[in-house]
Amino acid sequence: MLDVTRYGLGCAPIGNLFTALTDETARAAVDAAWETGIRLYDTAPHYGLGLSERRIGEALRHRPRSEFTLSTKVGRLLVPADGTGRDDQGFDIPATHTRVWDFSADGVRRSLTESLERLGLDSIDVALIHDPDHHWKEAIGEAFPALAELRAQGVIKSVGVGMNQWPMLADFVRETDVDTIMLAGRYTLLDQSAAAELLPLCLERGVSVVAAGVFNSGILATHDLKGTYNYVPASPELLDRVRRLAHICEEHGVTLPQAALAFPLRHPAISSVVMGMRSADEVRQNMALAASSIPEALWDDLAEVEHD
Repeated sequence: MLDVTRYGLGCAPIGNLFTALTDETARAAVDAAWETGIRLYDTAPHYGLGLSERRIGEALRHRPRSEFTLSTKVGRLLVPADGTGRDDQGFDIPATHTRVWDFSADGVRRSLTESLERLGLDSIDVALIHDPDHHWKEAIGEAFPALAELRAQGVIKSVGVGMNQWPMLADFVRETDVDTIMLAGRYTLLDQSAAAELLPLCLERGVSVVAAGVFNSGILATHDLKGTYNYVPASPELLDRVRRLAHICEEHGVTLPQAALAFPLRHPAISSVVMGMRSADEVRQNMALAASSIPEALWDDLAEVEHD
């Protein structure tokens, strides 16, 4: 099982996800994460066309290497472009590169080499196959064997897969010896679709699960029904369900984000929850919520909404 802290920092926001950050703001977020006990940091070439990797590498370079776990991803190579215009995939950055899908063995090795250059570090702990939804054959036939070979050579410590869906993750767990998976948005207060099949399978196979997207893109990040659900506006039916969840939380003196952070870790398959955070204040607020106690009775009451 992956030995990581219960909470990790998701580094898409410091790659200028949706809005730009200064280097100083990004660095302060990483420093606050360290100060509050976070030792798992997850990034990817996709996040800001390498900006996230450069920023997290710079922030961690002076930290003791044995004291943190760093994961990055493979599957998208960054190819230089003319640099005109802005990135069209949600990051507020100049379009200096284009992303090219590549799950080949050579592509995986090239991706990790380039990630290490951007990070300025001497090693990556976890390499995750990133979003292989439409690339199953190449991902399992080339990307995974290449990463397994690097693991056997001691170049990386762990191999995994990160996705926003659970059925293909279950296929990887069945058909390979992945060490870990990153499950985004499919085991939350609002969506427990991974619970029946994937999570028991991971327990059986000894595969660690890192839960991401536990706020389902924002609707669970506040207690006042703001934000989107899976990056689109929430339906009236879903908003009504969230309203009922919030009311039950209030009855127990708990907020929705507090419950959303704690919920996944109640499952024995989940080793860590990764949160995307963009400022030192956001880090401190979330980690304060994570440290707050929650009455056990809350979970039974919330489960009644799930079964309504």
